[in-house]
This record gives sequence, C-alpha cells and structure tokens, in this order.
Amino acid sequence: MNVTITGRRMEVTDALKSYVENGIKKLKIHFDKVVDINVVLDVEKHRHIVDVNLYANGVRIHGRESTADMYASVDAVLTKLDRQIRKYKGRINRHKQRTGPENISYSHAILALDAMDAETDVEPVEEEHHRIINREKRPLQPMSIDEAIMQLNLLEDSFFVFLNADTAQVNVVYACEDNTYGLIEPEVG
Repeated sequence: MNVTITGRRMEVTDALKSYVENGIKKLKIHFDKVVDINVVLDVEKHRHIVDVNLYANGVRIHGRESTADMYASVDAVLTKLDRQIRKYKGRINRHKQRTGPENISYSHAILALDAMDAETDVEPVEEEHHRIINREKRPLQPMSIDEAIMQLNLLEDSFFVFLNADTAQVNVVYACEDNTYGLIEPEVG
C-alpha cells in the first residue's frame, strides 16, 4: 500500500499523518492488489478539506469532504470511501467476469483559449489559439454501460470515457441534472 499525504497551506503534523494512515489501513482490507492512495489536506479560511484518490484493482475512487475540523473531515471522507467501496464490491459480485481485450489507453486534454493580437496595417484582428493546460493518460478497460455508470458515480466526475464491452467502441457516459445518465457512442457509417 502506497500512501502519499500532502498538505496545502498547512503543515502536516505527525499526529495528523498517523491518524490518516490508521484510517486508511481500515480501507485496505477491501482490496487484494496493491493500493495507491493520494491524500491532500487543505485549509481554506475556516474550512478543512480532505481530498482522497484511491487506485486499486484497476479502479479509481475519489472522495472529498470539508468541515470545520481536520480530524472530522478525515473521518467523513474515510466513511464516504468505505461506503463507496462496499457499494462497488457489491455490484462487482453481482456481475459475471468477461473475457476480452485488456486495457487500451486514451488521452484526456483540457483546452484553454488564448487571445492573441495580430498586428496588421489594415485593422487589428483578434485570433484565438487553443492551449492544452492539463493532459491525462488513463487505461481504457472494457466494461458494460452499468459498470461505467458505477465508475462515474465513484469518481464523482461529470463524465467517464470507457471501452464498451458489447460494441468494442469507445463510449462516454455523463450525468444529467435529473439523476439520469447520457451515453455518447460513435456513429459507424
């Protein structure tokens, strides 16, 4: 188990570090493979924020909690992660394992617009240039739509890219406002 504890705008004391590590040890019993856990402790005005990313068995689980006390935030996020892990394991136990292609990677990039002025003799022209500000590479795992929705809920993101096990195509599932989900599939033509 690899645990990384980082403090932002605060110093992580030995007592706080051992408290976080002891709480995380309780989560380890749920996994049989190597677990990587990144914990970020942050203080913003009167809010104590704990942000945890857990990578285990090919799954990423994210939890974030904020309270007025750092120890209460740690307890809240560990409770939340435990609940998510139990929910995930329950769904996995109800699904049968499939054979098929292993992991395929995809790249994820966030683009930003930079306004640049082009100097000409006639009139000023404003052009926009795209700039990548964040790039991630993640493995694509074949999964059903239900499994992708479960992974989307575990990540607490607005969308999730996955390899559809039924069609062998890259799909995107996203959360809608009314507790429903949307699916984007490539059109084959």
